[in-house]
Amino acid sequence: MMRKLALIALVSLWPALAPAQQAEKPVLLHAAGSLKNALTEVAKAFEASARIPVTTSFRPSGLLREALAKGEPAEVFASANMDHPLMLAKDGKAGPVVLFVRNETCAFARPGLDVTSNTLLTQMLDPKLKLGTSTPKADPSGDYAWQIFAKAEALKPGAKAALEAKALQLVGGPNSAPTPPDRNGTGHLLATGAADLFLGYCTNADPIAREQPGIRMVRLPEKLLVGADYGLTVMNGASPNAYRLAMFILSPEGQRILARHGFVVPGLPREGN
Repeated sequence: MMRKLALIALVSLWPALAPAQQAEKPVLLHAAGSLKNALTEVAKAFEASARIPVTTSFRPSGLLREALAKGEPAEVFASANMDHPLMLAKDGKAGPVVLFVRNETCAFARPGLDVTSNTLLTQMLDPKLKLGTSTPKADPSGDYAWQIFAKAEALKPGAKAALEAKALQLVGGPNSAPTPPDRNGTGHLLATGAADLFLGYCTNADPIAREQPGIRMVRLPEKLLVGADYGLTVMNGASPNAYRLAMFILSPEGQRILARHGFVVPGLPREGN
C-alpha cells in the first residue's frame, strides 16, 4: 500500500510533457554502484523506446546523496537503501520515494576456502581470515554488514565488537581504491587476496561467476539475514523526461530487466494478468 501511494504521488508530480523538449538534453540518472549493470540495460532500453538519451553516474549511494545535497546536477536518483533518497526528500530537494527493487546480503568466499552457511559466523570471527565489507554511511552495503554484526551478537556475545574491529572497509568510501572498470568489485578483491570473505549483495553472484568461477557465494543463516530495500526518487526541478525514465524503471519492462539481474522486484504484475 505504501508503495502504491508513493507511486501515485510521483505520477501526480509529473509535469505536462512538452514534445519540443523531449530530445534536447540527456536525462541525468544517478544510481548505486550495485545497480550499474541492471540500470545500464534499463537506460539503453529506455533510449531505444523513447528516443531520449540518458547520462548515467554510478557511485556509492551515500556519496551520491552528499553530492546531490550539495547541488550536483541530477534528475533521477536510485539508491541502495531508502534512507538516502528520503533525506533528500525531507530536505526539499526531491519528490516522493518509491521502493522499486529489493536485494539481500550474502557472503562471498575466495577459492579454496571451506565455508558453509552453518560455519559462516565462525569463519567470519576467525582472526586469521580477512573479512571485507563496504564502507558504512558512505555505502549502504557497509551499513547492511554492520546490521549483520549486530545480529551476530545475539548468537555469540562479543561478536559485534570483534567483527566491527576486524572488518576491512575496502570499497565504497571516498578514499577507497578504484575497481578496474571491467571487473566486479567484490570478485576483484577476493581474486587479488585483499579479502578471504566479503559481505556484499547477492546480485554480485552472476557477474562474479562469469569473471572468477572459483569464488563461491554463501547464503547467510536465517538469524543473520539482512535485506536491502532500494529507493527511487526524482529530484526537484527535473525535466519531464526524467519522470518518463522513472516511470520506465517502474514499468513491467524495466522491472523485468532488473529481475534478470537478480533483484527482487515488487512491481511486476502476476503472470496471466
